[in-house]
Amino acid sequence: MTTISEPGTSAGYGAFISYNHADRARARWLHRALERYRIPAKLVGREAAFGPVPRRLGRIFRDLDELSAASDLSAEVRAALAESACLIVVCTPAGAASQWVAREIALFRELHPDRPVLAALFQGEPAEALPLPLRRTADGAETEPLAADFREGRDGKRLALLKLVAGAVGVPLDALVQRDAQARVRRVTAVTALAILLLLAMAGLTILAVRARGEAEARRAQAEGLVEFMLTDLRGRLKEVGRLDVLREANARALRYYGEQDLATLPPDVLARRARAIMTMGEDAMEAKETARARAAFLQANRITHALIEREPNQYDIVFAHAQSEFYLGLLHFKAGELAATEPHFEAYAALAHRLMAIDPADARSAEEISYSATNLCALRMEQHTADRTVALCGEALRAAETLARREPNSDQRWREVANRQGWLSDAYIVVGDLDAVLALRRKQVELLERLYSRESRNVRTQRMLIWAERALAEVEYRRGNFSTAVRQMRKAVADLRKLTELDTKNQELADRLKEMDEALIKMERRAK
Repeated sequence: MTTISEPGTSAGYGAFISYNHADRARARWLHRALERYRIPAKLVGREAAFGPVPRRLGRIFRDLDELSAASDLSAEVRAALAESACLIVVCTPAGAASQWVAREIALFRELHPDRPVLAALFQGEPAEALPLPLRRTADGAETEPLAADFREGRDGKRLALLKLVAGAVGVPLDALVQRDAQARVRRVTAVTALAILLLLAMAGLTILAVRARGEAEARRAQAEGLVEFMLTDLRGRLKEVGRLDVLREANARALRYYGEQDLATLPPDVLARRARAIMTMGEDAMEAKETARARAAFLQANRITHALIEREPNQYDIVFAHAQSEFYLGLLHFKAGELAATEPHFEAYAALAHRLMAIDPADARSAEEISYSATNLCALRMEQHTADRTVALCGEALRAAETLARREPNSDQRWREVANRQGWLSDAYIVVGDLDAVLALRRKQVELLERLYSRESRNVRTQRMLIWAERALAEVEYRRGNFSTAVRQMRKAVADLRKLTELDTKNQELADRLKEMDEALIKMERRAK
């Protein structure tokens, strides 16, 4: 795979995206946009500031872990910084306040003083959104770097994205904008022509379907297939070239077409296809923050799936479709802060997830839907301040994670998810004061993580999870009065953390955490005597 690299260097990643996890949605969008972007063919291979221009930026690194749960930058993140050709910082007030973003900037500059550090401004004014290291040079002088401005009414998403690509590759922005515009015109022309042809074809097929009952079913199936294509494959292409006007028109026509149908006369497969298409429209509207249009689409999809499930209450795909429509209606209410209106939809989603499990427990979607629905209800109960119900829901999420892990016994990621949910359930039990349950869960969590770590001792993520689980277990053992056991467990946690710090001697935060755990161990040892 071609990646950006400076002359004489080899970069495993075309870019490293640094962001505060409050901005994860922006970082995820930026990640996809950068990896999908194709540099215009006329620029590929030309000599630029950082070597020959590649066809694509290559792999983009975006940390998926919650760094707030770790003591410092992980070895995985530090290695990715060392292997990245440039650093892109998602700039918002939350990002400017993040110690992790600041550390990533400082470390990248230390490792690569000559590689570009680019600012992607999404929210706030530069003075409050740009992290302090970006507003100062290496020698500490104040500066105001140029930023790709994604804010509404400024550069716009496309131009801001091109600014980042130009800075990363090392080509003049004007050259990239000109070539990109030419390529986009060609793509827009082709995709728009295809969209218009498909709209005409759908209209023609619909007219023909009315003429004869014998021909109607075949023609309608073809029209439905065209509509589904428009709202899936073509939808992605229209979004890629920015023709949201054509996308909205296609969505509106399809919505009117579906709204005129007599649901009682249609076969289940046609109804299911329509529900999928309409939910796709709702997702587009929700992404565009057009709440009224999203609500109209999800209500219509729910009307269809409700009619479906009344006719076929135990057909797996129909139950699955109705579960999704209930989820989306609940999500709209939840985002609006309408908790009372959210509850019946989330409860219905959970009941349908359990029905999926009863119909086909072997399908992986069954356990996944139970896990998702339990998580949604857990979030809702926490907003409603009902801690006792939260314990039950977190327990349900844990059992679903265990089911998935047993189906994929060699997947360390599945088992790490189990360990995470054990920790969540432990915290829920602490809230209700059940220390016996906390102790049992923490022991199981440590045992599971030790087994995972023994299989791959170089996995830093598992090692870090194990250390924090060991400390949590030591603390609950201590609270239960098992002082000698607590001391042994804390000594092991301290020893494991010391090994980790020895691999990263410059990591001050890790050293501070080790000092803190040493002090906690001394207190435990004094009490155990």
